[in-house]
Amino acid sequence: MSLRDEFIHAMSRAAATVSVVTTDGPAGRAGITVSAMTSVSADGDAPTILVCINKGASAAEPILRNGRFAVNVLCEDQQNEADIFAGRTDVEDRFADVPWDVLETGAPVLRGLAGFDCDLASADLVGTHHVIIGAVRAVRVREEGAPLIYGMRSYLKTERA
Repeated sequence: MSLRDEFIHAMSRAAATVSVVTTDGPAGRAGITVSAMTSVSADGDAPTILVCINKGASAAEPILRNGRFAVNVLCEDQQNEADIFAGRTDVEDRFADVPWDVLETGAPVLRGLAGFDCDLASADLVGTHHVIIGAVRAVRVREEGAPLIYGMRSYLKTERA
């Protein structure tokens, strides 16, 4: 097994919340499912959040060119939305049957567990992925529900005490 294959196999053991990154603006509306998302800092001029998006993904260029995006943390009952934005379905318009709103930037904010509406702060190409940092302009939180988790190459259910 190659180092790449070993790496992918080992990373499948790292469970992560499932998020959809969305954008809208002059470069068009787009969205993509990601598991590489984390906070950077709550301090400074604005809180910051980081996402990684494959440079070949159809949403990559619109996100970079629009200069704004939303990171939408999905609820455990939103597996269908995760599949739609991951391109695992035959849905042509990914936004057609998925409820969403806009907050400050105009990026679509899905009705999930949490939404972070961001202006693009920086983007660097590292290997095959854009490492994108957003300055958070608005946040929306749903108090009930649990996050959709992905690990071991499948969706996982959370166990709450």
